[in-house]
Amino acid sequence: MDRQWRVYAPYRSPFDPCPPTDPKAFIVPPNQYVVFQPKGLRQFAPREALKRGTLWPDLYSPYDPPKGGGQ
Repeated sequence: MDRQWRVYAPYRSPFDPCPPTDPKAFIVPPNQYVVFQPKGLRQFAPREALKRGTLWPDLYSPYDPPKGGGQ
C-alpha cells in the first residue's frame, strides 16, 4: 500500500456475538499535509493536469473505483 492509505482494526468487544470484521482501509488526501502552497512546486503539463484533476503532482491522489462495479 502506498503512503496515502491507512489501515485500522475496528474495535470488537469481548462480548460481541458477531464474527470479527476485516481491517478497514481509508485514504488520506495529500492536501491535508500542505498548509500553504510552497514556491517552485512541480506542475503537470496543462493537458495532463486536466486529465489528473490537479496541476501539482504532489497533490495528486488516484481514485480506484470500488471492486464489483460500484453502484
